[in-house]
Amino acid sequence: MIKKETKIYFDQINQAINQLSTGNIKRVVEAIYQAYLKNKYIFIMGNGGSAATASHFACDLSKSTLSLQCSKKTIKRFKVISLTDNIALITAWSNDSNYDQIFIQQLENLLKKDDVVIGISVSGNSPNIIKAIELAKKRKAVTIGLAGFKGGRLAEITDINITTKINLYDVSEDVHLILTHLITRHFFEKINK
Repeated sequence: MIKKETKIYFDQINQAINQLSTGNIKRVVEAIYQAYLKNKYIFIMGNGGSAATASHFACDLSKSTLSLQCSKKTIKRFKVISLTDNIALITAWSNDSNYDQIFIQQLENLLKKDDVVIGISVSGNSPNIIKAIELAKKRKAVTIGLAGFKGGRLAEITDINITTKINLYDVSEDVHLILTHLITRHFFEKINK
């Protein structure tokens, strides 16, 4: 039974990976690279498992420039913030206002034109992420979405979207984490030239 379920799960992961748009992956890498060159901020957000992915992605992007600095040359650091990591502020906004405000209120203070805002939502319809992306659009930031299922509203409103197109939360979350590692690796290669 375990062997059968394992095969099914791996097949689902492969199915989701094989239908991804490599063109959109390339566009995400380029958007992140341009933000780095222009000293712009990258803001990343998600809920639940996607919050953990947002935090992990911010760590990996930030660490990529630090690793280069430590290993061979002086290089500017990357300005990356995971909006999921300020627990005190998130719980304050949730308690005093509502959960839909947790990301947009953080961006209100920080977001500028040409910054990059990345929303990760398997459903593509998380209200707190949609509100933050809408603010980013108004502020003329570059917006990126990582979604699952059919992409939801997130796929409709972001400048660049990568949707896993599989109706499974666990598989979508796994593929999103794989994507963040792939994007980080490509970014690292670009700045390491």
